[in-house]
Amino acid sequence: MSWAQRMQTLVQLVYPPRCLSCGGMVESDFGLCGVCWRDTPFIAGLTCDLCGTRLPGSSDREEHCDDCLTTARPWSKGRAALEYKDRGRRMVLALKHGDRHDIARPAARWMARQTRSIVREDTLVVPVPLHLHRHLARRYNQSALLAEALAAELDLDWCPDLLQRPQKTPSLDGKSRDERFATLAGRLSVSPLREGLIRGRSVLIVDDVMTSGATLAAATEASLAAGATEVFVSVLARVVKDA
Repeated sequence: MSWAQRMQTLVQLVYPPRCLSCGGMVESDFGLCGVCWRDTPFIAGLTCDLCGTRLPGSSDREEHCDDCLTTARPWSKGRAALEYKDRGRRMVLALKHGDRHDIARPAARWMARQTRSIVREDTLVVPVPLHLHRHLARRYNQSALLAEALAAELDLDWCPDLLQRPQKTPSLDGKSRDERFATLAGRLSVSPLREGLIRGRSVLIVDDVMTSGATLAAATEASLAAGATEVFVSVLARVVKDA
């Protein structure tokens, strides 16, 4: 056994691996126990090609959900790893508000499984930005944590500060779909210092949750205006109507 392996064994004896969700003992770091894995609403099977939500039945062609049929999406393809409910919702909130940075790495693996097939070799991974005041209050951007880990999983370049939110926007909680789009319209932009990175290449925009898609639409429109050839989106969780 190498020195590094002995040190890892010692660390695991002192700090045994715990389930990300319930805190129970698991075999390896950054994992879920059997019960939590079973109860986590992973998205699988037929999904909407634009937002990643689960669809009934099966199909041999690209399908779109009702929301994406009625609301134009400026991005080309989108994927989601979890439904935003039950354990999925609790993990997202723990990452977003509970300083649970340890969730980002396994979450990125789940996102990568869904997203790998839609990206290209030149795709640049970009997180949805926070306004500076909110970033300072929270101390970190959960979307940037996910974007960095997802870029590593997909072996792609990433840029944490390509997109910016110069103006503070009010919370979207409780707002209708139309209010969300009106609030976010034109509020995101590409940093002038980063325009050279995006011009002529595809972009993967990463966020923790998709509800109406207003934030992702604003980020996509800003990326296309700055010269991106195509935009894809990937989120950890998609809000579902029965959530």
